[in-house]
Amino acid sequence: MNRFLYDFVPVLLFFAVFHWYGIYSATIVGIIATALQVIVHYLRTKKFEGQQLLTLVVFVVFGGLTLYFHNPLFVKWKPTVIFWIMSAVFLGSGFVGKRSLLQRMLEGGLQGAELDRRVWRQLNWMWVIFFALLGGINIYVAYHFSTAAWVGFKFYGITGLLLLFCLVQAVFLSRHLSDRR
Repeated sequence: MNRFLYDFVPVLLFFAVFHWYGIYSATIVGIIATALQVIVHYLRTKKFEGQQLLTLVVFVVFGGLTLYFHNPLFVKWKPTVIFWIMSAVFLGSGFVGKRSLLQRMLEGGLQGAELDRRVWRQLNWMWVIFFALLGGINIYVAYHFSTAAWVGFKFYGITGLLLLFCLVQAVFLSRHLSDRR
């Protein structure tokens, strides 16, 4: 849960600053908060985390385009780009090596429990589809609703969908882990 809150700080700051000062100030604060998050993580662990770096690079590029062209549509694309890259990474990881990215990420936290390769593939595909759909939903909201509605969706909708999906994954995992005991 600590990790979730830590990763949530730039989103929270973006949301708060948007409501007080608008999309352009929120974009600047979001970029700075994400950069600080990467720096703090590096200072604590002496290594960079791929997902944080990806988020920072995409935020700097798309946020920078938003600020340069004074067009919020670019920053609205940021979550979609990140989600679609994540979807592609999970998809590719299913074809490279013996273990998918999801399996490498979660296996250590399962306290010695093992899952069939088929279950890991199903979980990995769930993440591929989830991220692809989430990116599509984000861009739909970005083009069909106001900027304020999009920011609300980014804060409440995406966060809620991520939490719900993680809950579904936990239930799915627990069902398969209980079969092994």
